[in-house]
Amino acid sequence: MADPRPEHPDDKLADTEQPFVVHLMELRDRILYALYGVGAAMALLAIWPGPSGLIDLIATPIRAHMPPDARLIAVGVFTPFFVPLKVLMMAGLLLALPWVIYQIWAFVAPGLYSHEKRFALPLIIIGSALAYLGIAFVQFFVLDKMFAFIQGVTPASVNATPDIASYVEAILSLYLAFGLAFQVPVVVMLLVRFEMVTVDKLKSFRGYFIVIAFIIAAVVTPPDVISQIALAVPMTLLYELGIWGSIWYARISRAPDADAPASPSSGD
Repeated sequence: MADPRPEHPDDKLADTEQPFVVHLMELRDRILYALYGVGAAMALLAIWPGPSGLIDLIATPIRAHMPPDARLIAVGVFTPFFVPLKVLMMAGLLLALPWVIYQIWAFVAPGLYSHEKRFALPLIIIGSALAYLGIAFVQFFVLDKMFAFIQGVTPASVNATPDIASYVEAILSLYLAFGLAFQVPVVVMLLVRFEMVTVDKLKSFRGYFIVIAFIIAAVVTPPDVISQIALAVPMTLLYELGIWGSIWYARISRAPDADAPASPSSGD
């Protein structure tokens, strides 16, 4: 039986209010789940290896190029407390990164078509793996070469004992810079997938991208040639990887009707 009451003009959003509230509640839940995951990762890392162990880990590259009895110093009064806490938070976020990305995926996935899910999920996996790869590249290669260069040009009359706060800030900025720079294949594949550029255009843009990569490396890395080359060269190689990956990615993410033969009326 139809509702005999006339519809009031102000009630035209009544049917959309509940779904919007449901979306907000879902978003709130996903954010809370992500925070719970980061908190659990921080708790695990606080137990082992602990904040001090994390500091020792990230300080390994510079300690390897300092005198045996030399240590990093803490200038600020509260630095010995806040710096390990900051490192613990960043390490917890990195450890829980797949869980955080999964929560983002779980929130977005219900509104995607099946072929859109096919191209979103590989991007999430590839992007996460590349971020970890970039951070590992910094920790186990770039920092060692960079500090070897810096200590090599340090005058003998200077005792290079950096402050732990400035050191951690510089290291985290390098982690972020390389983690983002290693997303070049993801960006390239998205550009091709959404037909903003073609593979042939990307191939012809190689020379310009090399120049852009070195400019970016000069801006986001410390003023030493080692770290700049260490960022620019992988970006160039990842650009080539993105070109080849975009061909595969465009194929697996194609909509189902894209494979249908064209109708006779569509012309040549």
